[in-house]
Amino acid sequence: MVKGKIHSMESMGLVDGPGIRAVVFFQGCLLRCRFCHNPESWEKNAGTEVDSESLSKKLIKLKPYFDKSGGGVTASGGEPLLQKDFLIDLFKKLKEADIHTCLDTAGVGTGGYEEILSLTDLVLYDVKAIDKKLYKELCGRDIKETEEFQKALKKAMTKTIVRQVVIPGYNDNDEYMLSLKEYIKENIPSAKGVELLPYHLLGQHKYKNMGIKIPMEDIPAMDKDKCSMLYEKHFATI
Repeated sequence: MVKGKIHSMESMGLVDGPGIRAVVFFQGCLLRCRFCHNPESWEKNAGTEVDSESLSKKLIKLKPYFDKSGGGVTASGGEPLLQKDFLIDLFKKLKEADIHTCLDTAGVGTGGYEEILSLTDLVLYDVKAIDKKLYKELCGRDIKETEEFQKALKKAMTKTIVRQVVIPGYNDNDEYMLSLKEYIKENIPSAKGVELLPYHLLGQHKYKNMGIKIPMEDIPAMDKDKCSMLYEKHFATI
């Protein structure tokens, strides 16, 4: 029996992969992204302890909804790759039940990603930033960690959707999007699409409740129309 820590679970998600999905939010994350809207998921020793056997049984009960909609289960976070053994055992049980598996990740775990990628049908990969300086500024860690995940992903060629949060004054311009497109072509050849996610302010109340200074308090929410325009201009044909 493999145990892990989760923050929460959503049984009827519609935005984290295809179809109707159960989304399991894993507890713990090494990154401290300045645009994070789930700071309560950072601490690895918080959350609720569950075992993969009981959790998989709950998820398998939702299989009729998955089958009808083309959905499945998404492991999100936090960062699922920090609980690799738990994640692998959970995905093994789901694959035995013929359930579609999706990994929503920033690619910053503990290494050795080959087995989990072999059990994953779709990766939602949050690139955060594409150069060392900006990545460090926005996430607080070295970009080399997620580059190790990219290498494993490139070898496994698991179907991938690239996600990029678009932040006013940081990357909301044509120059960045052109660089992102080339970056994906070179480093993430398994990418089958791109999602540009507009930066929003919905999580700021969590920082206040936790007594943490809001990292981007002076940055406005990203204009959704401009975000859509950037997508149509640069990524609609990917």
